[in-house]
Amino acid sequence: MTRTTALFLIILSLSAGFPADASSTGHTADPLLLRAARGETVERTPVWMMRQAGRHMKAYRDLTSRYPTFRQRSETSEISKEISLQPFFAYGVDAVIMFSDILTPLPAMGIEFEISEGGKIIIEPIRSSEEFTARMKRIDVETACPFVGKVLGDLREEVGNRATIIGFIGLPFTLGSYVVEGQTGLANGFAQVRRLSRENPKLFHSILSLISDNITDYACYQIMSGAQVIQCFDSWAGHIDADDYSQFALPYQKKVISTIKKRHPDTPIIIYVAPGKFSTDGKRLAELAMTGADIISIDHTVDFATARNIVPDHVGIQGNLDPKVLRDGPLEKIRERTERIFAQADRDACGRPHIMNLGHGIEPDTPEANAAFFIKTVQEYQRPINAGK
Repeated sequence: MTRTTALFLIILSLSAGFPADASSTGHTADPLLLRAARGETVERTPVWMMRQAGRHMKAYRDLTSRYPTFRQRSETSEISKEISLQPFFAYGVDAVIMFSDILTPLPAMGIEFEISEGGKIIIEPIRSSEEFTARMKRIDVETACPFVGKVLGDLREEVGNRATIIGFIGLPFTLGSYVVEGQTGLANGFAQVRRLSRENPKLFHSILSLISDNITDYACYQIMSGAQVIQCFDSWAGHIDADDYSQFALPYQKKVISTIKKRHPDTPIIIYVAPGKFSTDGKRLAELAMTGADIISIDHTVDFATARNIVPDHVGIQGNLDPKVLRDGPLEKIRERTERIFAQADRDACGRPHIMNLGHGIEPDTPEANAAFFIKTVQEYQRPINAGK
């Protein structure tokens, strides 16, 4: 441990660790991140980290002996709530995202899955019209996933307006790829998806359309249960070329987001595509801006200044510290890279919303001291940010 790290841990141990309650400050406004995502002028830039709840925290790992499977932890509302709150109490992040997975609603659709501690996913795939008709179905999310509604409601009650509660969904292409592949498509270059999209595009569209309807209902259920912002993950849409993206990803991104917006027009929506062959260096940002999302979460392969020039002024940006920089440090480098993002964001004359985050999920071997330092660096950044559109 370096001297700087040790000193920081001492300072952290003496601090409160999380924001003061509204009742102690007299502040009764909506939480910071929610106001920023709506495009309101805010007193500072809000910050959280994708995958902040989970493997990198010792408190989470300590739970695994009592709740050995991921699904036990994510589908038991009181445990999901505890895990969701761990980074809030440890770091004082400005958002609490429920501990769950994009695959969580699949069993209610007729698609069971298993997920290992290492993230390996096993699904009995659907690759024929007969399998689709026999197995996939429209769901009643309130009946199918009551634990999701319970944890979101409990989180809102616990957190109040000290942080924004974020719900999330997987978008149709990414979920559809799991259904067709039976695993993460990265393992074989999405071979089964490519085959089905060429040999039976009608079936693939049927799968994506049904997922769209179910996922839209699922997102709206989260909002009605307590989620104040919805983050949409189309993680694997960066691994298909422009023609496939225009047929099998973008139309369904638009469909889901526009329907959520019709039902809940005041709920901000964030969209994220992980870096892939066809999305690195900002290559998909123009298309993502067409989805109707309020905020685009950019990955760490694109310079923030470049993203500002691609994304229209009315669309906010979330991101984008490299998670490997956060993991490896040192603290001085984390500060320098964070302040570089701020410097580029501050040049945005339109004053678009900015939410500080990582460019991908936090690495599981990230030191907690590094994560805490990043959050503190953002929250102590002095220049006020005008996030008004």
